[in-house]
Amino acid sequence: MADQALESASSTFPDPPPFWRDFTTDKVERMESLRTRYADQTGLDSSTIIRVPDVPEDLVNLQPPAEPADGKWRLFGMELTLKDELQSLESGGVERLAPSEEELEGKHIDRAFVLKRLAKSLLLNFLELMGVMGIAPEQGADKIQDIRTLLLNLHHILNEYRPHQAREQLIALMQDQLDAKRAETAAVRAVVDKAKRVLEGLGSIELPADGSVSTPEIGARPINSVQAKNHGRVHDELRRARGRDAWGALDRDFS
Repeated sequence: MADQALESASSTFPDPPPFWRDFTTDKVERMESLRTRYADQTGLDSSTIIRVPDVPEDLVNLQPPAEPADGKWRLFGMELTLKDELQSLESGGVERLAPSEEELEGKHIDRAFVLKRLAKSLLLNFLELMGVMGIAPEQGADKIQDIRTLLLNLHHILNEYRPHQAREQLIALMQDQLDAKRAETAAVRAVVDKAKRVLEGLGSIELPADGSVSTPEIGARPINSVQAKNHGRVHDELRRARGRDAWGALDRDFS
């Protein structure tokens, strides 16, 4: 019975878990009622509650299971652990063709050279397999096993590089982010400098301080009580014209 369950879980198209039958309308409503009651007792939002403690036995499957105490669980017939580490070849019953870290005792080894040797051995064994299959196919099992051992050793050496690869990718990502921040900072400083120059140019424009208006057409004349209306209108038009010129200069500089 256990073998059938394991085979069903590890098949290409596994059957749904048997506890799907527990998700009836009545049980779902009871579970929601318990979750709402627990939220009222704790002052939490019911939508954020993942597990409700001390639920009845027939409602256990209606909420996610508790975290494994030993950090191990099974998925599709395979045992997984929270500590994701590379297993040794010996633990999988595979012959090791390259020295391990313990055997090296801190000595350096050219892994690229080892990979090249394994690749050449793999090619040679494949050619030998072709010859064996043409002469005595029944003797090809041993050569296939040799090829499998070579491939597993190749994969194991490559997987030993994964932590180093992850560190290098993280360094490259952080360097890209740093370069982008520096480029943004330089662009902001350039815009600030340009804005300062524009404002300094606008600040150099002098306006009459005595209330007079100077134009090429009317010259500089004081605004008296008789001409106040006309000269005031001219003064406003000139001020708006200067404003339009200033905004136009800003648009040209920042476009």
